[in-house]
Amino acid sequence: MGIASSSSSSSNPESRAVALAKAKEIVASAPVVVFSKTSCPFCVRVKQLFEKLGASYKAIELDVESDGPELQNALKEWTGQRTVPNVFINGKHIGGCDDTMALNYDGKLVPLLTEAGAIAGSTSKTTITA
Repeated sequence: MGIASSSSSSSNPESRAVALAKAKEIVASAPVVVFSKTSCPFCVRVKQLFEKLGASYKAIELDVESDGPELQNALKEWTGQRTVPNVFINGKHIGGCDDTMALNYDGKLVPLLTEAGAIAGSTSKTTITA
């Protein structure tokens, strides 16, 4: 019974609209958002990278959230990416693990995180000089 109801709710247009609105609200609520699953090794890798860089981020664990499947479907509709991790920085969709790692490798991730205010040291420097 529970399995059938979860698949039917994901096909409900009203449910999808609510999930999409929630996903957009979550992304707007923090400089860095990682839609993740607790058991996903690629998600763990991205979260560890952010921790290593000293970046603050909000992780939404889709396998723990009651509306996780709906949120994941909404992300697919919004970004074209259904897989996790699904990373947003400063409201912009960055992509998944490979995309995030490539940005870091190319030296572009820290500037994005700094601009978003997710790395504390850089924002306090700006505050002091202002």
